[in-house]
Amino acid sequence: MCGDDVFGSGDDRHLLSAGLRRDRPFEAIVSEYGPMVLRVCRAVLGPAEAEDAWSETFLSAMKAYPNLRADSNFEAWLVTVAHRKAIDQWRGRTRRPIPVSDLPESASPEGVPGSWDSDLWDALKSLPPKQRQSVAYHYLAGLPYSEVAKVLGGSTDAARRAAADGIAALRRSYSAQTRQGAPR
Repeated sequence: MCGDDVFGSGDDRHLLSAGLRRDRPFEAIVSEYGPMVLRVCRAVLGPAEAEDAWSETFLSAMKAYPNLRADSNFEAWLVTVAHRKAIDQWRGRTRRPIPVSDLPESASPEGVPGSWDSDLWDALKSLPPKQRQSVAYHYLAGLPYSEVAKVLGGSTDAARRAAADGIAALRRSYSAQTRQGAPR
């Protein structure tokens, strides 16, 4: 799944240069940015597929890291890679067979302390993809709207609008859930 072309298209070759990067071990990058990338993957894909996308993101990033420019924005670069891996996951959903004889194990209703909040995921997954991605990349990853626009392939204003609309929709739907007595 991870070929020599880490980004999936030649459009992102500007992120790489011929200079080798040796000033920071890749493990430090994973430690620093791993939780942020996992939050983004969870928000975009949901908890079931997030870990696969996270792993694919860092496998691809590890291959490209030695050639990354020293002045690169690691957060934006990793969110870009995670975004492309999420798209791969979405496309793969339609191609995967669905087993009918074996039912998947259901998650515990109590969950695991510190794990993903299922009611928040329910509210997030009800958003259109651009809004969900804009909210995840800006609010969970901390990227400025200009970087979100680059990742999603739109304008800064469109990214800002999608994030604002997404937050407004979350406030309406998540607030409605809590008013109806759903746990927060």
